Amino acid sequence: MENMEGHSPECHISVCASDDERCAIAHQPSCQGSRGLLTEEKMRRKLQFFFMNPIEKWQAKKRFPYKFTVQLIKIILVTIQLCLFAYNRYNHVNYTWDNRISFSHLFLRGWDASREVSAYPPGVGPLAVYKVEEFYETINYAYNNYANLSQAVGSYSYANEDNTMTDMVMCLSQYKKGIIFGFNESYVFDSEIVETCLNISRNATKSPEHLLNSRQYLENLEINFSALVQASLKFSLKTVNFKTAGRISPPNCYRFDISINFDNEDHDGQMLLWLDAQPVRLMCKGDVKYVTDDEIDSLLQSVLNYFVIIICIMSFVLCSRAVWRAQQLKNVTNTFFIANFGRPLSQHDRNKFLNLWYIMIIINDVLIMIGSSIKEQIEREEFTSDQWNVCSLFLGLGNMLVWFGVLRYLTFFKNYNVVILTLEKAAPQVARFLLCALLIYAGFTFSGWLILGPYHLKFRSLSTTSECLFSLINGDDMFATFSIMSSKSTMLWWFSKIYLYTFISLYIYIILSLFISVIMDAYDTIKVYYTEGFPRSDLQIFIGDTNFEDVSSGIFRTASNDSLGGIMKDLCCCTCSKLHKSYSTLSHGSLAAECSRRGSIPV
Repeated sequence: MENMEGHSPECHISVCASDDERCAIAHQPSCQGSRGLLTEEKMRRKLQFFFMNPIEKWQAKKRFPYKFTVQLIKIILVTIQLCLFAYNRYNHVNYTWDNRISFSHLFLRGWDASREVSAYPPGVGPLAVYKVEEFYETINYAYNNYANLSQAVGSYSYANEDNTMTDMVMCLSQYKKGIIFGFNESYVFDSEIVETCLNISRNATKSPEHLLNSRQYLENLEINFSALVQASLKFSLKTVNFKTAGRISPPNCYRFDISINFDNEDHDGQMLLWLDAQPVRLMCKGDVKYVTDDEIDSLLQSVLNYFVIIICIMSFVLCSRAVWRAQQLKNVTNTFFIANFGRPLSQHDRNKFLNLWYIMIIINDVLIMIGSSIKEQIEREEFTSDQWNVCSLFLGLGNMLVWFGVLRYLTFFKNYNVVILTLEKAAPQVARFLLCALLIYAGFTFSGWLILGPYHLKFRSLSTTSECLFSLINGDDMFATFSIMSSKSTMLWWFSKIYLYTFISLYIYIILSLFISVIMDAYDTIKVYYTEGFPRSDLQIFIGDTNFEDVSSGIFRTASNDSLGGIMKDLCCCTCSKLHKSYSTLSHGSLAAECSRRGSIPV
């Protein structure tokens, strides 16, 4: 490579490829004669075809685009499936939540409609019990309404098959010993928690109105409110949901396991009170005639689920096969480079053979297959527990990745590919930047939680503190965050102002601006690449440029594009010799520039 500047581009080619004056790429062994040249041409055609997009592959070999067609069908089917399931799940969740509100009105003493609306900040305080008498009255209120269930508007029944009233179960969790003598600052305490349960049967009352006197009935439990940690009152109801009945789904049968909970863990004189209702799906034994009319619609839903599973299996097999064959081609290419150029592929070139789009498709195929299986079992009522949330998680994530996969086909067009290339180029810098920003964010989060937590509603827990700060970064609810700080401590009131001003100024005016500049720098770099050309690696230089005439000429349907096995057989016959025609398809200028700049094949 001495005095390379004095030669013309044609001379450079001869310097790099001739047998007498060698460039670095000409020092390596290769097959002799036509077999060596044929192997190189096969390798180049194989790699050129591998890195084509589906449209170019169709033009090159006229093969039906199976993977593209399967992905197109899958997008349509999984979207239809998700829409139907989302509608049914909304009805299910809304139905169970509305029943919980109804149960709160029926069985919770002191519940009112103002507690049903989620407002921020909350319009009312927590529902709680403050007196011993209120504790027993709450139990009486729940039992008396449970005993007179027929007065409810809802069509509720008892859990027994003969619709007889089941026993309520009262469970108490208390410290083994917990006696407080506040007048002389002494106590008796044993931290072991003992749980005691008692059935409140329907024979607990003697009056015809079924009114319960819980204080008298529970006197054998020896409730010590100084030692009481938690208490719960449990019972079950059955009902049928007609709302989902229609042309797609039949009525659903449920059992609601209701629990009225008393929380006294803080022992602060306030025993929190709330109701929970867990739905359990049951096998309906309804009108057989209705079920017969619904068989066609149920069959269509099952057919859709099975079609989705089948298409996902096909997609999984095709993409897994493509990933496996790409790794085989990577190994063959690496062997070829070692045999001909004396050095393996760089890690950057190796990564080009791993198609992350296919990996994402394989993941979403697995998620959708699992979600579709659970959905089919839910619709066949084979689950007795509530699996709606699990199914929605699998189907939702799978469908999200399916639609993300559409971006792959947009990257075949220059204008849309800019976005993907910009994100890919900026990813390392963004990751490093976010790590530094996250450390600063974590410092503000822990500091705000510790210092402002007792005095500020938005800093009560670590999660709410993080959510508050993230909202402030995006300009949400700033004035409310400043104004609702308690003034109980003047020092902390002033600290909160300095804390919020500092955080908002740092993140909005500095960190976010730097973050945007990192993305814009990557975008400007990509625009320059589109104008002046992208950097070329060893692999790209070897492959060269493929124009439209080469793609449509039919050369990729000839023997020059033989299988990997044939290429490996040719490679195995190689003996130490010169490379007669390396990089023969490259332009004169690009190869000359490489030879003059490095004097060897780039690393």
